[in-house]
Amino acid sequence: MKKTIGAALALTLLGSVALSACSSKEESTPQGTAAQGTGKVTPAGSFPITNDKTTLKVMVKQNALVEDFATNEFTKWLEQKTNIHIDWDVVPASSAQDKLNIVLASSDYPDVIMDFNVSATQQMINGAQGIFLPLNGYIDKYGVEFKKVLQENDYLKGIITAPDGNIYSLPQVNQCYHCSMPQKMWVYKPWLDKLGLKLPTTTDEFEQMLKAFKEKDPNGNGKADEIPLAGSRPNAGANTQIDQYLMNAFIYNDTSAKRLSIVGGKVTPAYNQAGWRDGLRYLHKLYAGGLIAPQTFTQDDKQLKQMGENPNVPILGASSAQHMGIFTDTSAKGTRWSDYVAVPPLKGPGGLQVTPLNPWGISPGNFIVTNKAKNPEAAFRMADALFNREFTMNSVFGRENQEWRWAKSGELGMDGKPAIWARLQNFGTIQNVFWAQTGPSYRPAALRAGEATDPAVKSLNAVLQMETQTDYEPYKQKQEALLPPLFFTNEQVTELADMEKSIVDYVEQMLARFVIGDADLDKDWDTYVKTLESKGLTRYLQIYQQAYDASFKKK
Repeated sequence: MKKTIGAALALTLLGSVALSACSSKEESTPQGTAAQGTGKVTPAGSFPITNDKTTLKVMVKQNALVEDFATNEFTKWLEQKTNIHIDWDVVPASSAQDKLNIVLASSDYPDVIMDFNVSATQQMINGAQGIFLPLNGYIDKYGVEFKKVLQENDYLKGIITAPDGNIYSLPQVNQCYHCSMPQKMWVYKPWLDKLGLKLPTTTDEFEQMLKAFKEKDPNGNGKADEIPLAGSRPNAGANTQIDQYLMNAFIYNDTSAKRLSIVGGKVTPAYNQAGWRDGLRYLHKLYAGGLIAPQTFTQDDKQLKQMGENPNVPILGASSAQHMGIFTDTSAKGTRWSDYVAVPPLKGPGGLQVTPLNPWGISPGNFIVTNKAKNPEAAFRMADALFNREFTMNSVFGRENQEWRWAKSGELGMDGKPAIWARLQNFGTIQNVFWAQTGPSYRPAALRAGEATDPAVKSLNAVLQMETQTDYEPYKQKQEALLPPLFFTNEQVTELADMEKSIVDYVEQMLARFVIGDADLDKDWDTYVKTLESKGLTRYLQIYQQAYDASFKKK
């Protein structure tokens, strides 16, 4: 897997570096020369970061696993360590993008925008306007931990550098093997066993399994309360949207909301193709048969987890998700998660059977400093500290020797090498001790694979490692089909800004309507395709093609 990810990252580096050389109106702007702040910080790498108490206003996307960022134990630990107080503005995940658009348009935005995965398009627009500060100068002068990250991952700088040469955001780096194949389907195995069913291998077998869940009372309570299949609305949970796993039996369905891939060297959308229509027809058939929960199109990840953790008796037969912790409780108190098993990619009517890849291992646009910051040096230095291993472990997993510990002599990691650390509590329950993967952090592949495993204990990460390797790795897509992360010129960004949102939102809206039956796949399909064109799909694809060609066809 390391070779595969390495190849993908090298591919991305080539493209990003080439795009960084693209012409731009801002090329004459010195890198990192936006307002450099007050200078009231201690020397790079030392603590506290500021001698005088400093406050940063931080807008953050809500994390379903964090009770309260303001009173969170890691927040308190970080503030004590840095002497920086965080004034939080927590935005519901379901409305995060809308809130971001509103605050940027109103000029009433905070010092820092964190965990919004701000797109390259928005970075370019707001960077060119001076709203997002270029961070190059801060990295050069104050970077300690992030410089190490760049040195250890030579592809990374190319990915996060805009065409004008500026870095407008810091990423979260998480080189997670099971996350690189995130579209998975999980089925409640005790129901399979009770009904004498095997794991489905085709779309027909999957449908028959769901019918059995609906009709044969597998939870044995004499009530028709079983939910054969459920998911959640777009952007509510990691890969829980109903199309993300199932569509790959009909057409390659990329892991991002853009649903774009490379077919014969061309940037190609899935959502206006015959295979997409066939997949929608299959999903509508499942829905019409009462096999998909209607809440799937409106509920968030908390509501999905309520289904998965229904008290007393299980009611959820299957759910697509990156891992079981999204719809079940994987904490020390939770046990039901371990009864869900992965279903390998289904073979569709045309023989397609594929695992989409997301091998980049980064969440770009994670930490942005705006021109509202009176002390941007302090903001950058706080983010830089979060890439440190101790900070990362405390931020992501919790307190040393309580939620995690360093490995003991003789312990082995998931890769069979000497372990680095051990988990004391499973990840996935609501708590107020750590940030649960919010904000910058650095988890390289060696750290991920270096988690100690006990063959006698069924741990979440060990299960995910095994299921991914056994069930999904054999079907992974070809590397050349991947559309890598791309930056665009300012002119391209200006065109893309509204066009992309309009197209993506329309695809999501019509996906739900076609599946529910509010729109007819026979009568309304042509109108749907024409509407996509009226929203600028042809030009949209041309822009992506130009950016892709600039980085790859000339290589």
